Amino acid sequence: MADYDYDIGIIGGGAAGLTVASGAAQLGAKTLLIEKGEALGGDCLHYGCVPSKTLIKTAQVYHLMKNGVQFGLPALTPSPVDFRQVADRIRSVIGAIQKHDSVERFCKLGAKVKFGQPEFIDEHAVSLLGKSISARSWVIATGSSAAVPPIEGLDKTPYLTNREIFSLDRLPDSLIILGAGPIAVEMAQAFCRLGSKVTVIQRSGQILSREDPDMADIVQRELEKEGVTFRMNAAVVRVGDLGEAREVVIKNATGEVETLRAEALLVALGRSPNVAGLGLEKIDIPFDHQGIKVDNRLRTRHRHIYAAGDVTGGYQFTHVAGYEGGVVLSNAVFHLPKKANYTHVPWCTYTHPELAGIGMTEKRAKQAGIAYSVFSEEFEGNDRALAEGESVGRIKLLLDSREKPLGIQILGPQAGNLLSEWVAIMNGGVGLAKIASAIHPYPTLGEINKKVVGSVFAPKIFSGPIKKGLKFFFSFKGRACTCGEDIACGEDLK
Repeated sequence: MADYDYDIGIIGGGAAGLTVASGAAQLGAKTLLIEKGEALGGDCLHYGCVPSKTLIKTAQVYHLMKNGVQFGLPALTPSPVDFRQVADRIRSVIGAIQKHDSVERFCKLGAKVKFGQPEFIDEHAVSLLGKSISARSWVIATGSSAAVPPIEGLDKTPYLTNREIFSLDRLPDSLIILGAGPIAVEMAQAFCRLGSKVTVIQRSGQILSREDPDMADIVQRELEKEGVTFRMNAAVVRVGDLGEAREVVIKNATGEVETLRAEALLVALGRSPNVAGLGLEKIDIPFDHQGIKVDNRLRTRHRHIYAAGDVTGGYQFTHVAGYEGGVVLSNAVFHLPKKANYTHVPWCTYTHPELAGIGMTEKRAKQAGIAYSVFSEEFEGNDRALAEGESVGRIKLLLDSREKPLGIQILGPQAGNLLSEWVAIMNGGVGLAKIASAIHPYPTLGEINKKVVGSVFAPKIFSGPIKKGLKFFFSFKGRACTCGEDIACGEDLK
């Protein structure tokens, strides 16, 4: 057997890479972790999930300060936002989490951490800072970066991506956002709440295009109420730099051309895999603009070289990257064959209200030709939601022909947290009857999970045949009060 410097080498210190490095080192494998950036943690920690959720919370607090009258409080006009203070808070949160992803922690676990840009020189070795390093197995977990589309003038126009948006020196008076995916709409609402005039340009007629239209449209309406402007079905013709402003020329579906101007421009039109400079061509590892090609065990063409996380072009979520890191551990360290299973991948867009889901949407079910039924409940019928002024939204349950859950979407307050119950339900194969009979604390938002399941059983339990059977066996006398005869019932009480 060949003598290698390490048992396993990992390229990329994000969610997938850290999962593999931590597990492999603790299992006794001599582990090397290489990170191109200045610190471990990956895009999620430094430019994605953590800073964006920190910013969203800050914007929510500022929004509440301005809308206290809705909660019976005195009207307030808070001072304008100093974005340097917001950016300082973001950096402090990143710093606190960074301690868990420090070089010292991984050294204590047994993993060697090196910084720099590695390049494969053969199937088992990379060149790093002029030295050759070999490993029996390699894991490519280099993540992704904001995609830069070939828009005329963009290469000569200053613009922002997720790497710059959280560290601005000042809040832009106005902001144009290209794209209407999760990152785009989250930032649109956050910056609008902080005081920027925000315009979102979307190529299609729906924001959050992977979601069901009825759910995405509610999100759009809520953002519009708060002041976000949308230009839908709009193609970007060109962009330009006007010095203190950015210019964006768009064309709508009817061919009309409109010129928009804003102080800042945010490009949020998808992601591109970080494959440049790795030397993948030299060792014949296939990849394209979507990512590195892997099999269901996350192996590349060379079975000892794996790829995980955003760089594969699959589900670009931090929690999926971590999961894939576990799959790689099973295959590369334990040598126990394990296939990646994406049947029940949850997701959440952290607008207000949040939009979360797991399993199939109606859109996906229709595309797959699967017969389904829909049961839904509105948050305006949830007592806790009303108490907290959070009545906008709904939960939607999709069932197959055997009344097994196909998917669940939740649009409402804390939807991501509410979805956790459904993550357990769908992964554990829990029957709907158990959910319907479970006791949920009152008053909580979580009661809506029980209520939507109850709506599946209610028509059966309270059906005509059931009532006739009870009347036959127990001589029940029927209604004691009739609307219109005994009392005038409102429409909602009938």
